[in-house]
Amino acid sequence: MIRVLIVDDHAIVRKGIRALLSESGGFEIVAEAADGQEAVICAEESQPDVILMDLLMPGMDGIEATRRITEHQPGARILVLTSFAADSKVFPAIKAGALGYLLKDSAPEELVRAIHQVHRGEPALHPTIARKLLQEVAQPADLRTPGPDALTEREHAVLRLIAQGLSNQEIAGELAVSEPTVRTHVSRILSKLHLASRTQAALYAVREGLTTEDEAGQEEG
Repeated sequence: MIRVLIVDDHAIVRKGIRALLSESGGFEIVAEAADGQEAVICAEESQPDVILMDLLMPGMDGIEATRRITEHQPGARILVLTSFAADSKVFPAIKAGALGYLLKDSAPEELVRAIHQVHRGEPALHPTIARKLLQEVAQPADLRTPGPDALTEREHAVLRLIAQGLSNQEIAGELAVSEPTVRTHVSRILSKLHLASRTQAALYAVREGLTTEDEAGQEEG
């Protein structure tokens, strides 16, 4: 069972998501929150596997809630579920630590699939959002980072596999190392390249030609 925290200021949306996940099976709704502050508290208390996060809410918004949750729980897996595809929402949400970004006009099966991807530690991006992020790194004024020569050969290999959408467990299997070792490599990659998330690391790999857009977008299909 994937334990889910639903964060949205509209009760009807929360009820709809609860009904959808209940019908799909394999999910347990451990808590609901109607604003960012409540989300931070619920995340700490319930320790969910995946957090579905709305962005526009009264008081503390979803971006600030995402930032605070990931500060205290670096392993938190947050999937943004919102109606907004504006750059002013997308990039701050990803920078704050969201692992996925889905629009509310997505099909129900897309939401279910995205939750599973995020639960596995894989980025899950609506195609519109993926295009925005790829366009952003094509002109990376805000994401200038050290060159790939800052990484070791093994870190290069891990980065390429991250870009292909593999989870830490799958990367460990590919490279015949332990999962904790992979986590260490991922942490060092993010630190060396001054990146905030696996999603940014995947986009960096595309930009530097370490993998292709088709490989990086495989999880979208």
